[in-house]
Amino acid sequence: MARKIKVKLILELHEQGISMNEISNTRKISKHSVCATVEKAKQKGLSYKDVKDMTDDAAYRLVFPERYANEEVFEQPDMEYVHQELGKVGVTLKLLHAEYCDECRHKETIAMSYSKFCRDYERYTIQGKFTSHLEHKPGEKTEVDWSGPKMQFMDLDTGELVETPLFVSSLPYSHYSYVVPCLDMKEQTWLQCHVDMWSFYGGVTRRLMPDNLRTGITSHPKEGEIILNDAYEDLAVYYKTAIIPAGVRKPRHKATVEGTVGNVATAIIAKLRNQTFTSFESLKVAVGEKLWEYNHEEFQKREKSRYLVFMEEELPRMNPLPKYPYEASTWYYNRKVQLNSHVAFKKNFYSCPYLYLGRKVDIKAMKSRIEIYLNGERIKTHEAFGPYVQNKYRTDPEDMPKDGQYQEWTEERIVGWASSIGVNTLLVVQKVFGGLEVKEQGFNPALSILRLGKKYTDERLETACRIALERGFRSPRYSHLNSILSSNQDEAYKAELAARETGSKLPSQYTRGADYYSSFGKGEKK
Repeated sequence: MARKIKVKLILELHEQGISMNEISNTRKISKHSVCATVEKAKQKGLSYKDVKDMTDDAAYRLVFPERYANEEVFEQPDMEYVHQELGKVGVTLKLLHAEYCDECRHKETIAMSYSKFCRDYERYTIQGKFTSHLEHKPGEKTEVDWSGPKMQFMDLDTGELVETPLFVSSLPYSHYSYVVPCLDMKEQTWLQCHVDMWSFYGGVTRRLMPDNLRTGITSHPKEGEIILNDAYEDLAVYYKTAIIPAGVRKPRHKATVEGTVGNVATAIIAKLRNQTFTSFESLKVAVGEKLWEYNHEEFQKREKSRYLVFMEEELPRMNPLPKYPYEASTWYYNRKVQLNSHVAFKKNFYSCPYLYLGRKVDIKAMKSRIEIYLNGERIKTHEAFGPYVQNKYRTDPEDMPKDGQYQEWTEERIVGWASSIGVNTLLVVQKVFGGLEVKEQGFNPALSILRLGKKYTDERLETACRIALERGFRSPRYSHLNSILSSNQDEAYKAELAARETGSKLPSQYTRGADYYSSFGKGEKK
């Protein structure tokens, strides 16, 4: 089956002002697919808002119910006329859009929204290689780079001076900037700086323009597709921004951040040149203080400060931050959703909706949380247990079936099976379910115990349960009972009991009786 087009992603990025070429290059989607999606959505009068709450499959079906419709919905403006008019004093896109809407009313045709009008004009200027009259739009772009000059602090343990590079970012519209010293320039540091940067800004721009660093860009050929490394691309997908690297050896493509690097050298490095820092933290605090002064200084050739322009004009137009900050992640594939509506991961259990019982899911594991995916769709997010926690459950009651719905096994059925084997097996299974608020958490432990009867016979399982109870295990589990059965301790136990009843002498190897087994767990040593 052909791979389905990522309709939601394409519409979302396109609605944010990203051109079709940029979507194709940064998301590794063919230009034909991007163009077809945008055109189909336009024909049907659809926007990202219409498909936002749908699954990717549903969005695909909505946009492509068949492959041959070619109906234009909106009246197409004359972009050549728009471009010429914008060169005149006082003419804006908003004014031209209003005139376009008036024309559509006279023709009784459908006018496109102002945001789409702006996006189409921007695409026109890119495709025609014209100079757009809207060079910097608020909330559109973030430029990032490493500063050439470095700072340093003294390591009191060794007496050595440690050099620290500076991560610098700037918003071209407001020139509001973020600067932080780092201990290295490795990939994880680069990614974390982006996470901290967006937290500092309180929002995300639609585009991100880095330099061509190996920590983020694998290949940037003069012709052909730009290749991002997997971690950097994953970061961009998470924050819903498009990474558009600056042209190789073309600093004018990122003039704002290049200028900011020079300004930082004066505003921060030069002002702190006579101070000696005895720790990385003290250096970081000092840089933060100078950064605050830099952002709050009044412009020389412009009203207000970088901070005020950012707060009043740029921040309201930036995309909101995701609920959780990005974390480096590791994927684990093909984990089965068990009968208790949980997925086992690193000796702990996390619930997911019962509708997916028996399905294979993928787990994206991060330091603070895990996400469960089915066919690329995230179906559940949980706070992760710590590295030393085992056999714990993270359960959302909404994931559990109601009154046994869609559940092959129930507590009553499992307890009935245990009762048919014997009283000791029943007691063990009851101990498994005892104290559990969500009874489904006990399904797998109890069933794994009962299935030992198929491997060793029900009679031997009953004896093993008796031994485990006499040993004082608070809640015997599969590992305890399997150990007893695999080492034939139940056979020795039965032989000892039989010998005591008949008064016969056991072979020399049977030297431990019921008293011995009952002493385990009570602090006695043999």
